[in-house]
Amino acid sequence: MEVPRLGKQADAASVDDAFHVFDTTLRDGAQREGINLTVADKVAIARHLDAFGVGFIEGGWPGANPRDTEFFARAPQEITFRHAQLVAFGATRRPGARAATDLQVKALVESGAPVICLVAKSHDRHVELALRTTLDENLEMVRDTVAFLREQGRRVFVDCEHFFDGYRANPAYATAVVRTAAQAGADVVVLCDTNGGMLPAQIQAVVSTVIADTGARLGIHAQDDTGCAIANTLAAVDAGATHVQCTANGYGERVGNANLFPVVAALELKYGKSVLPDGALTDMTRISHAIAEVVNLTPSTHQPYVGVSAFAHKAGLHASAIKVDPDLYQHIAPEQVGNTMRMLVSDMAGRASIELKSKELGIELGGDRTLIGRVVQRVKERELAGYTYEAADASFELLLRAETEGRPRHYFHIESWRAITEDRPDGSHANETTVKLWAKGERIVATADGNGPVNALDRALRRALEGPYPELAKMELVDYTVRILAGEHTTESRTRVLISTADSTSAWTTVGVADNIVTASLQALQDAYGYGLLRAGIEPETGPAH
Repeated sequence: MEVPRLGKQADAASVDDAFHVFDTTLRDGAQREGINLTVADKVAIARHLDAFGVGFIEGGWPGANPRDTEFFARAPQEITFRHAQLVAFGATRRPGARAATDLQVKALVESGAPVICLVAKSHDRHVELALRTTLDENLEMVRDTVAFLREQGRRVFVDCEHFFDGYRANPAYATAVVRTAAQAGADVVVLCDTNGGMLPAQIQAVVSTVIADTGARLGIHAQDDTGCAIANTLAAVDAGATHVQCTANGYGERVGNANLFPVVAALELKYGKSVLPDGALTDMTRISHAIAEVVNLTPSTHQPYVGVSAFAHKAGLHASAIKVDPDLYQHIAPEQVGNTMRMLVSDMAGRASIELKSKELGIELGGDRTLIGRVVQRVKERELAGYTYEAADASFELLLRAETEGRPRHYFHIESWRAITEDRPDGSHANETTVKLWAKGERIVATADGNGPVNALDRALRRALEGPYPELAKMELVDYTVRILAGEHTTESRTRVLISTADSTSAWTTVGVADNIVTASLQALQDAYGYGLLRAGIEPETGPAH
């Protein structure tokens, strides 16, 4: 029987068969709370994963739901695989049936996928209580389904569900399932820590024993319920597993699955295994963030290797060492995974932190110890007052330039402002802000309404400034966060505002602190506009501030 192919599918010869990186983001990862993938989303993620260079992409369960069925139907027209083979997921045939006539097995064949991943029961209690069949019949279900799919020309992997719990309860039976699958023609038998409760030493011991007892090629599928999914995956590799199942960014049911990116980085950089195409690892950070955008989840800032904080340094002691040699406080060069080193400026900053951060911003301090000391002292004073610069690089750069140039940069000067919030008898509200300011020698008065006092303030400032500075029309406020700082009384506490602003090429964050939210917002907006104009190459006013 001729095997239908999924579009321009990667040939089996193009996949290094010595070690498999198998991604299940589109199936297992999609079970994470808060993720709801459309078919277009699945197509987009599959393209990213193939570009990254994984060997196998599990696309879902054709026949089980319309969305997955449609994905397999659309794949030939919309995806050209360069590195990966597409995998259809399904179950062994029903008890008492035949694989050749089982409808869900037929749907797997009709999907056209060249690789099928079957889930099989390997825990005796699950066989008897969930499948409601005998242990012998379950073995026959595995044998019959694998053999039938092999007859159809498909490559078959078998996921042994709840394997480690089943092995603990009845090692002879769990091992029999592995042996049956391998003897029937399964290329890989995957041991699944479905409940995610195992630890690395346990995983390594069981995998080693099962390899010795069966001679089967084994894979590992680890859930992260103990926080050990990555470690468990690598422990299985240490024991001889040559197939790892992961999800992008660790997405998955409950707390998630083994995270694809740290696993692959460890295999490439720590184990010396070539599991990706040449040069693909340097694209890892971009791929991670791109997939996060598709699933509409904010990328984890502290994710290993690819998080924006993965190579961020805050302590002055660290900065002093990094100034001498970055390897002293970094386990790899961030460029190896497409990330960058960042220096954070805070009240922990020392001279080395300021020097490195200034260099990162393109500002040369020339080793001026007096200047550097002044900047350090200024940062510490401001942070004591509630400002934070580790999250507001733009405000820090403006502070740094003010110290190095001997005066603050100013593009405009606010004479006064007034915000009015009106509650009306009908329950509606009105917010109006008036600003009086000087820009380019001209006094400007502007008033604007908004859906809150801060929004009205932003609109009034823009209305006043877009005449003298038309460049502001290209900038927009994209994020706004507020934190109430500790004070003697809750209502008397100081307020810190962080504002993120973006243009067509990048984004920047500024900070303001004051006794009320509107004044703090005004400070952050002034820095946001000033930094945006600085980036646009606009020269600041040189005359005295009004």
